[in-house]
Amino acid sequence: MQCSLLSGRVVSALPSKARWIKSTQRHAATTRCLAVAKPSDELSKEMSNIDVSDASDSNGVVMPAAVASTLLYPLVMSDPALAIGREYGIVEGQIFSLMHPAFMFFLLGASLYAGYLGFQWRRVRELGTEIKGLKAQRDASAPKSEEGAERPASPLDATIASLESERKDLIGQKLNDKHHNWGSLILGLGVLMAIAGPCNTFLRTGKLFPGPHLYAGAGMVVLWAMAAALVPSMQKGNDAARSLHIGFNAINIGLFLWQVPTGLEIVAKVFQFTTLP
Repeated sequence: MQCSLLSGRVVSALPSKARWIKSTQRHAATTRCLAVAKPSDELSKEMSNIDVSDASDSNGVVMPAAVASTLLYPLVMSDPALAIGREYGIVEGQIFSLMHPAFMFFLLGASLYAGYLGFQWRRVRELGTEIKGLKAQRDASAPKSEEGAERPASPLDATIASLESERKDLIGQKLNDKHHNWGSLILGLGVLMAIAGPCNTFLRTGKLFPGPHLYAGAGMVVLWAMAAALVPSMQKGNDAARSLHIGFNAINIGLFLWQVPTGLEIVAKVFQFTTLP
């Protein structure tokens, strides 16, 4: 690449606007040339010594684009932004790079299991309401008897006994505690892995890749937070909060499943462009 533009001067006869455009283009070309020809430490020194006096208009005002391209270059092109040569060792290797997809597949299964536990606990509440209604219906339809006399048998007795047995069995499984524990694990580990994944990508490549996978992951973190924020209202018996909680988590699982194909594509690239460990 020829870098003769480093010593070039803008023709003073050009109109002010044309000189500004020419100067901006020259400094951009200078930046690209230096990026290829110099290490980053020498490059910063070289850029700091560039004369921008020729970037002035006829009134001696320095053109802002030319100055900005010169002064901001060491910040934009500093070494931390170009961490693509295993400067961070094992953190850029396959083991750390595969931690995100491995944990996310675990969290997908955990989300499905937590959803199952939640619906089972919801069934406990529904059974309580159903049993209470059947008992009221049985008592209303029973013939009046003398005080102290045994209540006559009802066709609803067997149904009530069956539902009470089912409810007792579900309560014994401590579904509420299990659902809460799994939800807390998903929230904490999910947010951690959602941040760790892009960080690992940046360490390996020096940049991020905005796209459907990244945006869906960000949306999932928001949905986790919103679902967790509804828990206090749910504990107070707010049915609207419970329905929203279920809705947020259902959408979240949908995004989770939708991410699987793009996630597998990323995993394939990890195997292609990284090495052990």
